[in-house]
Amino acid sequence: GPGSYTVGTMSERFDCHYCRDPLQGKKYVQKEGRHCCVKCFEKFCANTCTECKKPIGADSKELHFKNRYWHDNCFRCFKCYTSLVNEPFMLRENNKVWCSTCTATADAPRCKGCFKPIIAGDQNVEYKKMVWHKDCFTCSQCKQVIGSGSFFPKGDDFYCVSCHEHKFAKTCTKCKNPITSGGLTYQEKPWHSECFICSNCKKPLGGKRFTAVEDEFYCVECYKECVAKKCAGCKNPITGFGRGTSVVNYEDESWHDYCFKCTKCARGLANKRFVCHNGKIYCADCPQRL
Repeated sequence: GPGSYTVGTMSERFDCHYCRDPLQGKKYVQKEGRHCCVKCFEKFCANTCTECKKPIGADSKELHFKNRYWHDNCFRCFKCYTSLVNEPFMLRENNKVWCSTCTATADAPRCKGCFKPIIAGDQNVEYKKMVWHKDCFTCSQCKQVIGSGSFFPKGDDFYCVSCHEHKFAKTCTKCKNPITSGGLTYQEKPWHSECFICSNCKKPLGGKRFTAVEDEFYCVECYKECVAKKCAGCKNPITGFGRGTSVVNYEDESWHDYCFKCTKCARGLANKRFVCHNGKIYCADCPQRL
């Protein structure tokens, strides 16, 4: 607060406490019960200004705070030089006074993008103890503002969803577009789940049994109906699933292994010698009995 001293003019004989010069008709200062001339007051009694290091004379306005003293015109913000008389302030390092605005700015976190302070009220983005102004948080690839949107970190870089897809995501074998989530792999090739479908009925094949024919895929039912060869014995499709996975082929005809048997004695002939007579299959012994 402002300090003051009693300053008066002597009309009777009165001497300065320090230099003993008469004070009659002169200005004097009374401090702690002693009277002294203005010159001796500045020399022996005046407080020293914390800012300019000069004595605070009797005619100067003085401000003090925690045993520190300032001329009123020296009591300014160290940063922006705004007068702090009757204004809120903060005493910081080296006995420097700061206004509340500069204090808030100095103590504010620094933006990782522009390195300027992020003050109260600024929209910002925080990630792993780092902070950005919202408009400074941009994609490392396209430089567009990510702001509060979704992003993917890669080392010290950050990517928007679109750039991450094109730069890092696997590409679907069928549609050639990035696979951003889910997907599946067949023969070390990636596919969207919705792209890995039956060539005939278009149903998804993920997690289901299917058959690959050249570059096409078929569910079990469609393979039976549209693709599979028909057994020359039972006339049912040869799917390769379940019982009868082994197939016997002979002169453009095919059989389930369990259907390839002697026409006369019904002996199974898979992996055995056989005789074809009049379009029918016989074991090696039965033709002799015909």
